[in-house]
Amino acid sequence: MGPRLVRVDGERAGGRLAQEPTAAAGRAAAEQALAEVYHASFRRLVTQLYAFTTDLTEAQDVVQEAFARALARPAGLADIETPEAWLRTVAINVVRRRWRRRQLLDTILLRDRPVQRLVAEAPTPERADLRDALATLSRPYREVVVLHYLADLPVEEVAGLLGVPVGTVKSRLSRARAALATKLDGYPSEGSAPEVAHA
Repeated sequence: MGPRLVRVDGERAGGRLAQEPTAAAGRAAAEQALAEVYHASFRRLVTQLYAFTTDLTEAQDVVQEAFARALARPAGLADIETPEAWLRTVAINVVRRRWRRRQLLDTILLRDRPVQRLVAEAPTPERADLRDALATLSRPYREVVVLHYLADLPVEEVAGLLGVPVGTVKSRLSRARAALATKLDGYPSEGSAPEVAHA
């Protein structure tokens, strides 16, 4: 049996052919814009997420996932007013979701098994102080320090991102500064902002 011929209305076919290059060009432009954001923001986002997680591999992974999600959007980041802030929010949400899953898994596994302490390899001296000091903070305090001081977000935006009141963020920042002052030489305590190099 020979190939089946289907007649397509010329106007409709022409319209479809005209739309396909336009859609392809729009997609290419969105991907190009995303590539530019990637080159401008990737290292800065990884630095912020590294301070947030204290795990470089995880920081790189969640930032890459944020970019993958942006790439999966039909318009890429073209309709996002501040692409880097959007990517940071997505990456932080991915981290927090993973932490919740790990916590649940740990709870399930530790019902039947004794706790085993794992000793990680020591970090290099040049990054040990800040990383170790941040790692001693409980997660809620580390989150606000990283978002406010390393990501340069105002207190109100930190509160919105974490879903807590502004007063809670201010209280956590105050307590975190006091805790860091005991860990880091020359770290300012209450009443002054810490001298943290911004990424």
